[in-house]
Amino acid sequence: MISPGLAEAEVFKIADIRVEGLRRIAPGTVFNYLPVQVGNTVSDEVTGGIIRALYQTGFFDDVRVERDRDILVIRVRERPAIAEIRISGNKDIETKALQSALADIGLKEGRVFNRSVLDRIEYELERQYFARGKYGVVVQSTVSPLERNRIAIDIQIVEGLTARIKQINILGNRAFTTKTLLKQFKLGASRWNSFYTKNDQYSKQKLAADLESLRSFYLDRGYIKFEVKSTQVSISPDRKDIYITVVIDEGKPFTLSDIKLAGNPPVAPERLFPLIQLKRGEPFSRKRVTESAERISALLGEEGYAFANVNTVPDVNEDKQEVALTFFIDVGRRVYLRRIEMEGNTRTRDEVLRREMRQLETAWFSTDLVRQSRERLQRLGYFEEVNIETPSVAGVADQVDVKVKVKEKPAGSLSAGIGFSQSDGILLNASVTQNNFLGTGKRVAVAFNNSQSTTLYQFGYTNPYYTVDGISRGFNFSYREVDYDELVGADYAADLGSAGLNFGLPITDTSRAGLGISYQYTDFTAGDSAIAQDFVAANGHTFHDFVLTASYTRDTRDKAIFPTRGSLRTFQTELAVPGSDLQYYKVRYDEQLYIPLTSRFILALSANLGYGDVYGDLKELPFFENFYAGGPRSVRGFKANTLGPCEIESNDPVGGNLKLTGSIELFAPAPVGGEFEKTLRLGTFLDFGNVWATYDSDLLAPTGFDLGELRYSTGLSLTWLSPIGALSVSLAVPLNEKDGDKTQVFQFGIGQTF
Repeated sequence: MISPGLAEAEVFKIADIRVEGLRRIAPGTVFNYLPVQVGNTVSDEVTGGIIRALYQTGFFDDVRVERDRDILVIRVRERPAIAEIRISGNKDIETKALQSALADIGLKEGRVFNRSVLDRIEYELERQYFARGKYGVVVQSTVSPLERNRIAIDIQIVEGLTARIKQINILGNRAFTTKTLLKQFKLGASRWNSFYTKNDQYSKQKLAADLESLRSFYLDRGYIKFEVKSTQVSISPDRKDIYITVVIDEGKPFTLSDIKLAGNPPVAPERLFPLIQLKRGEPFSRKRVTESAERISALLGEEGYAFANVNTVPDVNEDKQEVALTFFIDVGRRVYLRRIEMEGNTRTRDEVLRREMRQLETAWFSTDLVRQSRERLQRLGYFEEVNIETPSVAGVADQVDVKVKVKEKPAGSLSAGIGFSQSDGILLNASVTQNNFLGTGKRVAVAFNNSQSTTLYQFGYTNPYYTVDGISRGFNFSYREVDYDELVGADYAADLGSAGLNFGLPITDTSRAGLGISYQYTDFTAGDSAIAQDFVAANGHTFHDFVLTASYTRDTRDKAIFPTRGSLRTFQTELAVPGSDLQYYKVRYDEQLYIPLTSRFILALSANLGYGDVYGDLKELPFFENFYAGGPRSVRGFKANTLGPCEIESNDPVGGNLKLTGSIELFAPAPVGGEFEKTLRLGTFLDFGNVWATYDSDLLAPTGFDLGELRYSTGLSLTWLSPIGALSVSLAVPLNEKDGDKTQVFQFGIGQTF
């Protein structure tokens, strides 16, 4: 306010300015906001401007302007500072999240207190809880004064119960039943799984998305005049139930009377019309029209017309309820690629990136080839990020450059780990790996793994571009000590040495063929096992074999960890060539198929088939080359490696030369939110499988192939990508165990996945 003495005084010239009443705020801060300075003349208008300017800072509760001879005196009373903010009663929203939101609005410890800000925050907190369906929330704030002109703020929240959608009504529908239309909604009345899907929690954004889905449903069935007339959302007096009413006007269905192409496209109509998946006389479908236009644009992009526009022009005849559709194509000029530039690859050589590029310089620019190039660079595993920009060349209308920007991640790793599984016991491992050795793209790895059943030493080297065509070449050397008594329960052991050479041939971007040859040394110890002693007596205990392998792999999964779509198919053959001590062959086929059912649920189907047999003087497949089934990564609910034939004398499992296993599993992320949604996966499954010995033997039982011997189990699974490795847990119930089967309901492992 203005001092009366100053108001009545004459105008004067300021000789000095004095500020009184400051405690925390520095005088310089006040002077920065003053609209006057020493030497200015003071009048009533000037003093009013001083007061307004200081009030607008939000620092002061009171401002007075006075005169002491030729000195301008400004007396202020500072607003209190916020010493502490306490929040209680919140469960649905974390305290840290609330404190961060309060700080963004202006309520934070150490800042000047402003009552209007606190009122606005109470309203904002209520709005956030309303968005979560808690319409009965009560937010109360208490301001307590403290010494030294400070205050403490207590915000007490009574969240109340979450309001649930009780009913959704649709009025005005004649062509489709309400039940059919409600299937287009993600929102809905409470049901048994609403705790997981949260379908009964109303939000304005969710309802808008559902109304758009409803609109698309009608437009895809020819109702081009469909309209949502009104939407009403009401809540019960106790604020527990929500009722939604949607009023629609369906209009009448329209059919396609004609389909035309216009714009003189450079591609022959015979190539374009098959991309238009519409037929005359069928109902108009916006979705199929859009998809057809996108396919035409993609084809033109592959032909070098990167900036082509495909516009659909409908000609509506309301009297006949028909639509004549014209695809107008504006291709522009054919675009060529001038230059490819690499950025960010400080370690990786340019040639490693360029050999993955499917888009070539001076060629037509193809959006599809650029996309393929980016995917191939991402699959290398050398980079955290891969971004491709396509700027136009300045001054030229038909040329672009491709700028590949990568962010490298460490290509080498030194790792050591410890884990545990019920089948292998304690797992120790250490490895030194360079996936991008000296920036050349070559892989070098040295590894050591140890468990109760197996000790492994391994060295590997792979050059993925041994030739410019992408043929790879690799060398592998390994030594294993396997105690089968710890692994499967049969009393025998083996020392296995291997040295191999392998080649890989790319067939397509998603498929690859492999060919390898290796020398294998086996030193066998029979122990008390009757079948092992019989085999050693007939064939000896030391073997030198040359094994030829061939494989085919097709991988269309969207990602290697927790895939949501695509498949992984592998076919592999293994042949101990003539001249080897043991002459046998093995064939394997594995397939994993992932089908997205909804945005959260993934159906996974898997099948594994293996068969082995002998030629030459051997009578049956060496039993230490047998297949095994049962356990976490096979048929859950049965103890690892225990299904199939057993020794008659000891009842120890020995595996078989024929294997068939599979699984049907429904996956979903855990309903916990946050980062755990990406690292935690739940599943329910049905496993089946077994192994058989298809040859006659007096030492084994049973023998012969019989699908009636398939074992089944069902249960629940959980996989967590924890900081110390993958934690896998399953609870499985065998459905048809028989006498002699070894079951295991609870199975888990750390450091492995299944």
